[in-house]
Amino acid sequence: MEVQGKIKLIGETQTFGNNGFRKREVVVTTEEQYPQHIMVEFVQDKTDLLNNFQVGQPVKISINLRGREWVNPQGETKYFNSIQGWRIESLQQEAPAGMPPVPPADAFEPVNDFNEEDHDDLPF
Repeated sequence: MEVQGKIKLIGETQTFGNNGFRKREVVVTTEEQYPQHIMVEFVQDKTDLLNNFQVGQPVKISINLRGREWVNPQGETKYFNSIQGWRIESLQQEAPAGMPPVPPADAFEPVNDFNEEDHDDLPF
């Protein structure tokens, strides 16, 4: 599964327990009629994947949905879900190598000396 949107927040890497479990969270805001703020966690060695990204950057994150069951001391069963990221890619458009960037339309001057009779140079 994938989540696409702009990065709203990148958290610091957190370390838990004696085993050194690491977790880092990123919030992505989707770009749709009703934008959603989706929190995705990266764990262990995947936390480093977020080092090259910044707030505001459009990204696509490959995710896994995780669910777990927990029985509290009163004997009640609770269920928890998490969204874990395992890959993140930038969605910013980059010009292919060797191709000059295309200038915006307003960078061109309008043609003032266009003659209607000269427009048809097709041989048929």
